[in-house]
Amino acid sequence: MMRFILSLLFTLMLAGCAPRGNFVMLDELPPEKAALAATAGVREVVFVGTTRREVGGQFGFGRAEKASFLRYDILVPSDREPGEVTWPVNAKRADPKTDFLTLADKKYPDGKDFRKELTAAMKLRGQRDVVVYVHGFNNTMAESVYRVAQMHYDLKVPGVAVHYAWPSRGSALGYVYDRDSALFARDGLEQLLHEVAEAGAQRVVLVAHSMGGAVAMETLRQAAIRGDRRVMNSLGGVILISPDLDVDLFRAQAHAMGGLPQPFMIFGSRRDTVLGLSSRLAGNPDRLGNLKDLGQIADLEVTYLDTAAYNEGAGHFNLGTSPALLQLLGGIANIDAAFRAEAAGRVGLLPGVVLTVQNATAIILSPVEGLATAD
Repeated sequence: MMRFILSLLFTLMLAGCAPRGNFVMLDELPPEKAALAATAGVREVVFVGTTRREVGGQFGFGRAEKASFLRYDILVPSDREPGEVTWPVNAKRADPKTDFLTLADKKYPDGKDFRKELTAAMKLRGQRDVVVYVHGFNNTMAESVYRVAQMHYDLKVPGVAVHYAWPSRGSALGYVYDRDSALFARDGLEQLLHEVAEAGAQRVVLVAHSMGGAVAMETLRQAAIRGDRRVMNSLGGVILISPDLDVDLFRAQAHAMGGLPQPFMIFGSRRDTVLGLSSRLAGNPDRLGNLKDLGQIADLEVTYLDTAAYNEGAGHFNLGTSPALLQLLGGIANIDAAFRAEAAGRVGLLPGVVLTVQNATAIILSPVEGLATAD
């Protein structure tokens, strides 16, 4: 036990010493660098609903009872590896060719103006699909927004990007605070889903990472019990990425909902060391994101993709950070095809071993020749 505690503390200290991301605005750059931003990358627009409390114009880790609605235009730089989010040290040293930057930001006075611009963004894209991203444990506002821009761009997602920024403390030592915030955040996510539906979204895909999976599942359980058809009927799919969620709790949530929204996909890894630590802290052998026995969720209609073959670092965010996995999936269209395909045909779409137990299907992904993978 002492060895485990020392290992956990060492991991937390390393995470706590890592430099944290902050917004760097275009107008903070020297003029010659600001001029480069027009051709140095791609503008990715991210609409945001948040229950972080605003203090001095900044959204920190405090909890706000009333949601705020914003828009960020993010520069995704051209000179970087897929899966990377590169932070400038400061505005003076920022390089638009290699660093993520904020080209513009806007706070809406209310949900009405937010909906109006979201509707316009869908019209501009010529489609009414929206992807709502929910960040995980230990995220600042800037980190979560920049990561959404990176994922949306690298996965070539066709819909409009919307992000729910719940009040994570943004600290490796803030696990308990974040667990409480995940429960606090349910109403805010439900409200954001309402705003998206009211804006005219035809199909909403909900994507949640790590502890954000708990926020997403608690929100959907709450909406289902309330009979909130506006939210439930708008869902066109749910994707949980490395969910830090107790398996028994997940089962209880699914049953309380009367079944999971469809299609429903989980990306996990048997070698996710972060969830391994979370499992030890919780006193349970498995979290949903590092599940080893499909039988535990066999009665639920889910597709579970084990991405251990594509592990990057701790293996806790393979879908967003592995260049090989990003290349393999090639966009939300392929994910959607995998959702709907019969089990026998899924290997042709996503190479790997397919296991089906009752209603659940697991795909243990295999490396593809020609794609770089982690050792």
